[in-house]
Amino acid sequence: MSNLLITGAGLSNFCAKASEIVGIVGWVLTVIKIGIPLIIIALGLLDLGKAAVSSKPEEIKKAATGLVWRFVGGIAIFFIPTLVMLIFGLIGNKFDETKQQTDYNICYTCITSPWSCPAPIDPTA
Repeated sequence: MSNLLITGAGLSNFCAKASEIVGIVGWVLTVIKIGIPLIIIALGLLDLGKAAVSSKPEEIKKAATGLVWRFVGGIAIFFIPTLVMLIFGLIGNKFDETKQQTDYNICYTCITSPWSCPAPIDPTA
């Protein structure tokens, strides 16, 4: 068993065989990357609108500060997946131009742009 893990036997063409699943992960990350920041910013604007209607300066100031922090959080959530994929891209460039590199490129494509993910190959092949 440990020999299997050390040599990586059985993992050849993993990304090509599992591209459908990796593509689903890519779609989930894309939705999170875009949806969560929009929700955070919309909730901050809603809080600011409520504070503006109340006409209390201290509530408006508190809501504006909260909006700024939510905006910063939304930007961070947007860029964290991009940063992670950049790091994986740098790691992927360390591979030789072999089957490993080609297989890695399939995973990278399916995660970063799931709409371009190739169809999975037959695992029995």
